[in-house]
Amino acid sequence: MRMLNVCWFSAGVSSFIAGYLERENIDKFIYIGIKDQHPDSERFIADCEKALGKEIELLKSKYESVGNVITQFRFINSAYGSKCTEILKKRVRKEWEQGKGKLTYYWGYNIEERHRAERIVESFPQHNHVFPLIDRQLKKDDGHGILKKLGIRRPAMYDMGYRNNNCVGCVKGGMGYWNKIRVDFPEVFAERAKQERMIGHSCLKECFLNELEPGRGNIENEVMEDCSIYCMLNS
Repeated sequence: MRMLNVCWFSAGVSSFIAGYLERENIDKFIYIGIKDQHPDSERFIADCEKALGKEIELLKSKYESVGNVITQFRFINSAYGSKCTEILKKRVRKEWEQGKGKLTYYWGYNIEERHRAERIVESFPQHNHVFPLIDRQLKKDDGHGILKKLGIRRPAMYDMGYRNNNCVGCVKGGMGYWNKIRVDFPEVFAERAKQERMIGHSCLKECFLNELEPGRGNIENEVMEDCSIYCMLNS
């Protein structure tokens, strides 16, 4: 059986650029859709498909959204990762992998994320892993530059001041991130704050969202990674 080459597309710039650079070698581009993604992600995906000349396959979890996962499992996150990533992404990926044997995965990690790439190789030796941006010594900004040269408008979340095109109201965000969400997406902030109180656990270490004082935190200094299907390497 011929080995299948797969690029997991996150609707972020880096994963697309990684796939674009190796598009002739990749058999499948797969995106796991979640309702919480910014609506502009659909436009970005369509633009990427045109540039690739290939379809990006859509997979979905039956739970559909972060809010549904929190309500169903009464759990937000822990030191080992978030429940929404486990259910909405990791579980979907595992179900898709069944019966497909050894695969080669192409990832969008850049040269500044070499440590994440090394963890993937160590934790998942059953598959081959390729890192096109790292192989070419490219940083995150280089990926955005390539996207601009291709004439593709990046997802709206970047232009709004967010570092990633994760779900709107990502539970991995810090205080500065959530204070920005409070301004840009007040309905998302209110829903997540209500759910925190419902289950008695906050996505922040310092306080519950409805206790968060405006002005606390600095999104520019907060480390927040792209939400990948391999974020939960310990489970």
